[in-house]
Amino acid sequence: MNEKIKKTLDFLDKHGIGYKLHTHPPLPTIELALEYWKDLDAVHCKNLFFRNHKGNRHYLVVFECHKELAIHDLEHSLHQGKLSFASQERMERCLGLLPGSVSPLGLMNDIGLEDREDVNPKELYPNGHRVKLFLDKELQDAPRISFHPCDNTASVILSNPGFFSFLEIWGGEYEWLEV
Repeated sequence: MNEKIKKTLDFLDKHGIGYKLHTHPPLPTIELALEYWKDLDAVHCKNLFFRNHKGNRHYLVVFECHKELAIHDLEHSLHQGKLSFASQERMERCLGLLPGSVSPLGLMNDIGLEDREDVNPKELYPNGHRVKLFLDKELQDAPRISFHPCDNTASVILSNPGFFSFLEIWGGEYEWLEV
């Protein structure tokens, strides 16, 4: 098991959040992942990481994997101004993730930033986090949700209450979104 997956599972274990782990070859796209997810009983998610035009705000958007999302529609829905995909450097800095492994579980790396000297205070929201999360409203009623555990060589299934416990521990701001 690689270090990112181990760190993610250790975090979930530490906080008493149950999960089921499924390993597979690297799956950097939804199209590739669907073949491995077909027998897993969970709502599988697409996760996109954006930044605003100034580069001082970051947004993670999570939605059911079969849905499509146009960036201009997203800009209109979020009222956050012009958005673009965040660079690999930003993804690593803000979420500790690489492209193809984007996951809300990376938000565990968005905790306790106020006291770190390597964090630009201009990037922090008033709540002390660098990332704002937008979730597909459809996920509210999903009994089980699937994400990469910060690496695309595995998928982890969380119960809905488990996922919301994770979000409570993270403590950042999230909003529901019609996708």
